[in-house]
Order: sequence, then C-alpha cells, then structure tokens
Amino acid sequence: MNKIICYTDGASRGNPGLASAGAVIFQGESVLAEIRSPLGVQTNNWAEYEAVVQVLQKIRELDVSDRRIEIRMDSKLVAEQLSGNWKIKKDTLREQYNKIQDILQDGFGDVAYVHVRREKNTYADRLANEALDAQ
Repeated sequence: MNKIICYTDGASRGNPGLASAGAVIFQGESVLAEIRSPLGVQTNNWAEYEAVVQVLQKIRELDVSDRRIEIRMDSKLVAEQLSGNWKIKKDTLREQYNKIQDILQDGFGDVAYVHVRREKNTYADRLANEALDAQ
C-alpha cells in the first residue's frame, strides 16, 4: 500500500489574529480527505501545529491500515521542532507538540515531517485560506 502523504498549512491574518488550518491527505494519487478548519484567534505557528494535529486525527478516523506517513509543510520551524531538531521555546507550541505525541501513541507507524517550499504547498494553503475567508 502507498505511503500517506499529507500537506498541511496554518494561517493567521495578524499574528495573533483570525487563524485557520488547511490540509490534504493523499494515498498514491487519490485524495483521501481535505481539511478546512477555522481556529479563531491564534498565532500562525500555533495554527501550523494545529493543522498537523487535525491531519493526524483525520488519518486515525479514516482507519488507514498502512500508517507510514509523510507530512509536508512550509513551516520550517514546525517541521524542525516536530523532527526533534530544534527546541520548542513557547509553552503554547509545546502543548501542541505534546498533543501530537499523544495522538501518535495510537498505532501510527513511521511519521516524517518534511519542510517544503511555499510553492509546493499551494493545495493546503488554499484550504487554509478558504477556512479564513469563511470566518
């Protein structure tokens, strides 16, 4: 079975400001799910983490049998922190990190976090902006 590839993005108009999360989940060429989630007033980095939280929750809901997952995002900060390469200095982000670690205890296989350039993340960015526009 193909690895699950996810693209996630968090957005905030103002920092903090109205925020949202967007994500798309692929298995091979098939789109398994899209996420457009308004988040109220939050920081951009918190929203980036929340997009990862929601994509992992959706994968758990979908009960995908092969849970080797690659999560691609344009936030280098979040990708490096989730990969264990950078320290988490803000308590609000540490709480988000811990939420992700708790979700991963539920039978997930390998999860890789990959930083991609913004132009490679347009699908998730569009979904996050749609959620912002709906608020």
